[in-house]
Amino acid sequence: MKQILWFRRDLRITDSAILHFAKDEVLPIFIFDKNILNLLSNDDKRVTFIYKSVLKLKHELKEIGLDLAIFYSTPKEVFSKLKIEGFENILCSVDFDEYAKKRDEEISGIMPMQTFTDSFITHPNDCLKADKTPYKVFTPYYNNLEFIWNSYRLEEFKTNENLKLISFDYEFIPTLNEMGFELQKLPDFLQKSADKLLEEFGQKIDNYKIDRDFFDKNATSNLAVYLRFGLISPRQAFNKIKELKARNENKEFFIRELFWREFYNYILFHFPKSEFQNLNKIKVNWNEDESVFQKWCEGNTGVPIIDASMRYFNQTGTMHNRLRMIVSSYLTKNLLVDWKKGERYFASKLLDYEASSNVGSWQWAASTGADSVPYFRIFNPYLQSAKFDKEAIFIKSVIPELKDVPAKQIHSENGVQSNIFLDYPTQIVSIEFSRKRAIEEFKRANNEKY
Repeated sequence: MKQILWFRRDLRITDSAILHFAKDEVLPIFIFDKNILNLLSNDDKRVTFIYKSVLKLKHELKEIGLDLAIFYSTPKEVFSKLKIEGFENILCSVDFDEYAKKRDEEISGIMPMQTFTDSFITHPNDCLKADKTPYKVFTPYYNNLEFIWNSYRLEEFKTNENLKLISFDYEFIPTLNEMGFELQKLPDFLQKSADKLLEEFGQKIDNYKIDRDFFDKNATSNLAVYLRFGLISPRQAFNKIKELKARNENKEFFIRELFWREFYNYILFHFPKSEFQNLNKIKVNWNEDESVFQKWCEGNTGVPIIDASMRYFNQTGTMHNRLRMIVSSYLTKNLLVDWKKGERYFASKLLDYEASSNVGSWQWAASTGADSVPYFRIFNPYLQSAKFDKEAIFIKSVIPELKDVPAKQIHSENGVQSNIFLDYPTQIVSIEFSRKRAIEEFKRANNEKY
């Protein structure tokens, strides 16, 4: 039997479904997919991270007697050529976003595919209501899976040690330049291994529930990018968290976050149209003024916490979870801009971008999706910054021209603009007016839904 092991978003050799279920002769491969890469800017940080991770995977595979053939092409071209080599099937992890489904449908027409739910703990079909319909609310969904999250340990896949490497050209490695990309400086935490990050997280997990909301504290696990590209599996993350010497309530709080990721994947699987439209079917009259959206993208809204968040995001490709909620609430409610624009902008830069989580989070903020925030609950960005960045440490670190401005002024609406020594952007819209406008519009949209 000759099998192709197609690594995609499972860039690891531990707890690997394809290395576990593979048999006999194998050809491990990774494809730098032109269909995806051609849509990215040449300074996309994710390509640098994936490139380094693929080279690391190649090294690790060599250490267990295997190797990795690397392609720079389209999947269709790669498998059309490999088909004549006598391979019987492809083993790979499954994805549920629109492009992944179309790609896999095309490839399965060339060669049989065997897929595994290796990027998530559960398959979306494994958790349904009594009437066999999917949940739309997180808590009952989560409670249904108590037998999993209450476990002490989840079983991990062991690599089949009897695999034989097929003779192939394993020497070809395209450079970033050859693929049209420039080497990018990555955030410091991405220089560390997932195990090191978990070790560091173990020292702060007992304060995680409270500290995770403060922008100037490094209180989170920083594992999102590693989970997204599969340098660690969610099962491994689950097991390592369970093993930590920490209070159960704190470990369980983090594990609940892992299952929000599962939930958003579950929603995308059962409601695929939600990737591009409102799950709850309401029709909102969105603000089509493109200049307003551009000011949000650039971090020139006149609201310091929004501007700092977006400027930091543009520089690093990362954003604190609470900041994501604040900027998405501001865009969709205060500016009344369609969440799909914000979702696409995040998708273009977010290091840990995952279609299901990104779409789910944006629809949560916009009150248009599964278990989303009620439309009348709108974040006040000034109250949020005062509460979670009291001394404006984060804001000042990103916007140096505010370094001498009192924090109290930064947390006050139009407080920065009142400083005659500063040339700071005018606020696009008042918080109170925009809040009332949003509530009226969403109330109309929800009433007309029925």
